[in-house]
Amino acid sequence: MKPIAIYDTTLRDGTQREGISLSIADKIRITKLLDNLGVAYIEGGWPGSNPKDARYFEAVRELDLKHARIAAFGATCRKNADPAQDENIKALVDAQTPVVTVVGKTSMLHVTDVLQTTPDENLRMIRESLRYLKNLGKEVIYDAEHFFDGVKLDLEYGFDTLRAAIEGGADIVVLCDTNGGSLPWEVARYVRLVQEAFPNTAIGIHTHNDGELAVANTLAAVDAGAVQVQGTINGYGERCGNANLCSIIPDLQLKMGYACVSEENLRHLTALSRTIAEIANLAPDDHLAYVGKSAFAHKGGIHVAAIRRNVDSYQHITPTLVGNEMRILVSDLSGQGNLLSKAEEFGLDVTKAEAVKVLQEIKELENEGFVFEGAEASVAVRLYRAQPDYKPIFTLIDFTAIVEERRGRGTVAEATVKIDINGDVVHTAAEGNGPVNALDLALRKALIPLYPQLADFQLADYKVRILDGNNGTAAVTRVLIDTQNGRQRWSSVGAGANIIRASWLALVDSVEYGLCVAESDQPIAIGES
Repeated sequence: MKPIAIYDTTLRDGTQREGISLSIADKIRITKLLDNLGVAYIEGGWPGSNPKDARYFEAVRELDLKHARIAAFGATCRKNADPAQDENIKALVDAQTPVVTVVGKTSMLHVTDVLQTTPDENLRMIRESLRYLKNLGKEVIYDAEHFFDGVKLDLEYGFDTLRAAIEGGADIVVLCDTNGGSLPWEVARYVRLVQEAFPNTAIGIHTHNDGELAVANTLAAVDAGAVQVQGTINGYGERCGNANLCSIIPDLQLKMGYACVSEENLRHLTALSRTIAEIANLAPDDHLAYVGKSAFAHKGGIHVAAIRRNVDSYQHITPTLVGNEMRILVSDLSGQGNLLSKAEEFGLDVTKAEAVKVLQEIKELENEGFVFEGAEASVAVRLYRAQPDYKPIFTLIDFTAIVEERRGRGTVAEATVKIDINGDVVHTAAEGNGPVNALDLALRKALIPLYPQLADFQLADYKVRILDGNNGTAAVTRVLIDTQNGRQRWSSVGAGANIIRASWLALVDSVEYGLCVAESDQPIAIGES
């Protein structure tokens, strides 16, 4: 397999995404993760742009990296300046990295309007900046900014800028689709033209996603001869983002036959994607290719019926190759195969007739406002209840929930629960910070003497969605409850015009799942604790 050098710029270009700000500790943690993945280069930042990036380069020297070479990023010297005296070049040198990546102007528009200099002076800035850094023993990567836009304006000058970089000693010349507007066949054409003009020069590719083509353009460049790929984890980056390495790496390795990282490391890609999202304080994108939670999720009944016969019928790769997993969803679009697959997943022995009965119940409930895709505990308990020897852990007799404004105490919520447990009537009451919390505490008080493990259950999340807002306060409400017990986390759903009753339905499913299904001989964790 021909190797492709993966150059990660999450810590520099990725942080230009709106809403991302990484501390030095964050950047060090991500550096370790990327090195463990096996990328060839990690671009740590622009040391001349801010003190934080400068301090990162001091801290990263203490790491014992196994795979990656750290690169510092910066621009060519300023017009009419000596590189040795230029503050930006000095900052690159002070970073003490083995690799420096220097960005220069390729487009005549930027030379005249942005730099406000002459074409010849721009060529001098490129050539002398790279030569100075190369003479210091650095590996020098040249980023040809706006290359594809520039050569469309002036092909000859665009190639002159590359020639200046090569004369300056560039080890790799990276062609950048900085505005993200190029098309794959354009990228392939210009990569081939550059190869023909400079046959002894290694070519890299750096693309942005403004046309939703960053991944496609990167693959086209590699197919045309590029040997280095720049991108970010999860495609983070300015505007619409950069090329997503979480798609590019498996595309290159599993589909195109190139070597990017080891097979073992590739199996950590999904975990890496989600961990870096958490570090960046962003919700992981469930719909990302390869690494998203939904990447191998099957919802349609016809699809599930097919994959039960042959798992490859609706999957383009085996999910475990990238550390992901196949999931079966249950909804009003499901068939009996969805329910049978879920029963197997939960370790429940369910017949086809029982699965069909539960499926019909789910379809009717979804028509009333329930949604079971994100509430698999509610699916599990319905399959559990369908078994012929099922006995409920309790039967509700009645409950009350009262919210009062009391002098000296403020707002107080109180609930009472009366339930039948194996013929014994238990009547309890509790106060809480709201009616649902009070109901939860009252139900626990009634059940804990028989089920002490309930004391470990914690309400982790509570979500409410209004389904028909036109009805105002009389609208149908959907409630999702997340519960955890230190080892597992699960979600349950309730719905109805009365928010307290909807919450009660979700609460009962949550308790029954945790006590009966999760504690069975073959427990299944839904989500992560």
